[in-house]
Amino acid sequence: MLQKRLRLLAAVPILVGIANAPITWAQASDQTASGTAKFEVASMKPSNSPTPANSNFPLGPGDVYVRNGGLLAATGFPLATYIFFAFKINGNQAQYVLPQLPEWAKTEPFDLQARAEGDPGKDQMRLMVRSLLADRCKLATRYEDREVPVFALVLSKSGKTGPQLRPHMDSSPCPTEQPASATPAIVDGLPVFCNGIYPLPPAVAGRVRFGGRSVTIKFIADTFSAGTNLGRPMIDQTGLSGTFDFTLEWTPERRIPPPNGDPMPDSENLSFEEALREQLGIKLQALEGSMSVLVIQHLERPSSN
Repeated sequence: MLQKRLRLLAAVPILVGIANAPITWAQASDQTASGTAKFEVASMKPSNSPTPANSNFPLGPGDVYVRNGGLLAATGFPLATYIFFAFKINGNQAQYVLPQLPEWAKTEPFDLQARAEGDPGKDQMRLMVRSLLADRCKLATRYEDREVPVFALVLSKSGKTGPQLRPHMDSSPCPTEQPASATPAIVDGLPVFCNGIYPLPPAVAGRVRFGGRSVTIKFIADTFSAGTNLGRPMIDQTGLSGTFDFTLEWTPERRIPPPNGDPMPDSENLSFEEALREQLGIKLQALEGSMSVLVIQHLERPSSN
């Protein structure tokens, strides 16, 4: 099930967060290396909490987040979740990074309590978690360019998108800061919040449906690489710039039964690839592509606080 696989990668509901000020990852590396991106105080220790994993701050790769006054409080997540958050790892990267991690880093739960000065945004929080992982877990990383088999997203018809993929209008209200008590609402068939991809009620029982507002095609490709069992990461070669609003619905490989137990009415069995073509006007093209892959050089269990 796509929802389950995506939650495994980030261990949080799908893809939400914000950045107060845009920051490139080259700048991020410089700030982390220079020691400027650090928490004032922080604790990381094995979790004994009997409750499900939770966080006051969304740990996915998207940009919507809950303003938290500089406090990051996460309970019961594996170290892999914190690494994925710190390096903004989405579906494409996940399939290369996850096998590099030791089994304990994927299964053993840890609690993280950290306080930052002021009220930093999500990308600033990522930098601070990077510094914390380097300090407490001796995490060392580098990036490596690799030629790998990929599926390129290309337009089915030159210059034309499908009916469910539309350029985002700048005049459209598009909040990214989510109140702590809010749940993702739906307006006109789309999520209220921007810069993330959310599950939506399907139009046909037995299918899954997702939507997003003001997201790039690259973000769509990265996200759905995580849970569609295509065997290759997806990259954007549509030539489309800017951000888009979209919805996408298809029949997963393992159908989801209706809650009332009725027989599955989806006789079309619409595949992910078919949905891409019909709804977004995008097709998949198999080829070799270059990817910058995060390499884990060293990692230890968190040291004493």
